[in-house]
Amino acid sequence: MNKITACLVTLIFATCMFTACKQERKLPFYGERHAETVRDAAGIEKIDTVYQTIPDWSFLNQDSVMTTNKVTDGKVYVTDFFFTSCTTICPTMHRNLMTVYNDFKANPDVMFVSYTIDFKYDKPHVLKKYAQKLGVDGPKWQFLYGTKDSVYTLAEKNYLVAVGEDSTAKDGYIHQGYLVLIDKDRRIRGAYDGTKPEQVAQLKKDIPVLLAEYKK
Repeated sequence: MNKITACLVTLIFATCMFTACKQERKLPFYGERHAETVRDAAGIEKIDTVYQTIPDWSFLNQDSVMTTNKVTDGKVYVTDFFFTSCTTICPTMHRNLMTVYNDFKANPDVMFVSYTIDFKYDKPHVLKKYAQKLGVDGPKWQFLYGTKDSVYTLAEKNYLVAVGEDSTAKDGYIHQGYLVLIDKDRRIRGAYDGTKPEQVAQLKKDIPVLLAEYKK
């Protein structure tokens, strides 16, 4: 084997290894986890890791329709917490998220869910106007309204996003600007600062990686 041939073989091998590594990239899991004894299809016991999952939920959407987790079950979805009168991070978050929505609008395996933390003002008709102003029409992106306890508990306990009322804050509420990526099994697989374009760009790259896990 001459030097040129050897170099070509090495290059092809390196390219194949890089491609394989790229294809095998897997997103991390967030939240609590524990070991559990399970049985496989052959009835053999083994230790498996059980990850934190999002529980069942039920809220009114922007069309005043009672909506449950069934709309996202079996889909990858991006979620966030906001309020329509927010003048700080929410406009930037949703402008950035809108670019993700447009990129995956035609993909039936991807959805978007935004929960309002303003339980006093953001009734469904307000959410509807907000969605329309943003440029969202149809069920692909759900804007959800619920009681303070139900939304805040879901945010902090399950999605791991801090939210709250704060009379000293400019708009009366505080919340983190995370866009949280959930897999088809309701597990948290990513969290991205929705105000930072580079993190939103990473979210766009990670969604196909997550979808690919379910094609194996």
